[in-house]
Amino acid sequence: MPQYKPKNRLTPQTYIDGVLKGDRVILSRAITVIESNLETDKILAKEIIQAILPASGNSIRIGITGVPGVGKSTFIEAFGKHLINEGKKVAILSIDPSSQRSKGSILGDKTRMEELSHLENAYIRPSASGDTLGGVANKTAESMLLCEAAGYDVILIETVGVGQSETAVHGMTDFFLLLMLAGAGDELQGIKKGIMEMADMVVINKADGNNMASSEIARLQYQNALHIFPQSDSGWLPVVTKASSINHTGIDVVWEEVKKYKSLVVKNGYFESNRNNQKITWMYNNINDALKQLFYGSDVVKTKLSKLENAIVTSEISPVKAAEDIMSVFKDHFK
Repeated sequence: MPQYKPKNRLTPQTYIDGVLKGDRVILSRAITVIESNLETDKILAKEIIQAILPASGNSIRIGITGVPGVGKSTFIEAFGKHLINEGKKVAILSIDPSSQRSKGSILGDKTRMEELSHLENAYIRPSASGDTLGGVANKTAESMLLCEAAGYDVILIETVGVGQSETAVHGMTDFFLLLMLAGAGDELQGIKKGIMEMADMVVINKADGNNMASSEIARLQYQNALHIFPQSDSGWLPVVTKASSINHTGIDVVWEEVKKYKSLVVKNGYFESNRNNQKITWMYNNINDALKQLFYGSDVVKTKLSKLENAIVTSEISPVKAAEDIMSVFKDHFK
């Protein structure tokens, strides 16, 4: 059966040339190909990525996360504008665990970062994860490579919500930034320990108005809390600062700390080793995704799974035995 091919697809070389020239329209269309699950687009995506690979990697990749209501979009807009004023080209990619069907976040992010989205040296691309975070994380990594090849030298990857997406973003970035609020009860209980351990920097956001005093208390609390954790392999000691996106205070400090971090890890070799480890992990993630698609895409497996589900519900077979049976069927089918 012939594979469906969208009519509006360009030639591979057109995508490649457009991305390398920094054409934002072509970049967006190339990312659409990357995010597609159509087999023809997967083939096209591999060709594009392979061709632009030598031009990628020349950026600082910053992961940004925080508790709901912390003001991520407002902070990213202020931070992005500051970076552009510093002469940088900034791409913002977000991993959103919302529905693939609604795509609600795409309009939302464009609206919340309205000023930034109109600047020539800024590019914003949200992606909904739907029901599979691993897949969208891999595709976000590919989108990141495209943005780098298009000349963006600072990549901001935003996570929407707190949870599994943080680990995915930490695994594809150089610097991990955690935004927190002051005066919201026991702040130290508001974030998971694992996310705190990943942070290279904690920023107490909305440090303005009546929050000034409580922000300083929160800063001291977090600085003390970070001393409990073992030192990172990077050799960097995480810092805690305050910022106000409304008053535009502390934003410059964040960028200065990022530059200090990069200078340190480039010098001690961690920057390159971390990037290399991320590439290898990315390969294994793609292998796992391919195996999952191969397994669940098999008609033999689908038929057997349906029968096993009924057998489990009626207690004819244990879930453990059912898993062994389906794996035997899978392995026999591909012998």
